[in-house]
Amino acid sequence: MSTTLGVLADTHIPDRAKKLPQSVLDLFADRNVDAILHAGDLSTYRLIEKLEEIAPVYAIRGNADLLLVGRLPWMRRLTFEGVTIGMAHGHGGWLKYIPNKFDYILNGPRKFSYYEETAKNQLPDTKVVVFGHNHVPSNYWWDGQLIFNPGSPTKPNIVVPGLPPSVGFLHIENRNVSGQIVFI
Repeated sequence: MSTTLGVLADTHIPDRAKKLPQSVLDLFADRNVDAILHAGDLSTYRLIEKLEEIAPVYAIRGNADLLLVGRLPWMRRLTFEGVTIGMAHGHGGWLKYIPNKFDYILNGPRKFSYYEETAKNQLPDTKVVVFGHNHVPSNYWWDGQLIFNPGSPTKPNIVVPGLPPSVGFLHIENRNVSGQIVFI
């Protein structure tokens, strides 16, 4: 048995993009994903309803999801084929986000590793850590955990010149998991 999960984050619809690119929907449908994970900053619940036309959706809210308070959790722990997957947006919650925003204004952006570490620390008991927030794809193993950020399909990080929009896939087979970033 194998499972393929489509992974999104930082779609920001409609505050930064009018809609999700059709290529993302087509890609998830063509790959016949078993479920879709969204690691926050959806901005609207309508996106979940659209994605559910393809597969079941598991989403969390990010710092831009103020309208989704009460509808989505901050974090999730899921299990597919015996593999535990944790989802956290990566901003560390409001107690970290607000001081970090002031630091950003004064000193510029943090290193991308800061957000990877923040998400990892929130989910130390999972095999996979799925996060977003910095709009930069990540797919690597760190101390026995797969650190996975699909990037953004609508607004890649502007600090990385030429970074194309992206989504991700998690492939699980026989309790083994691997990640894949797809640039669209």
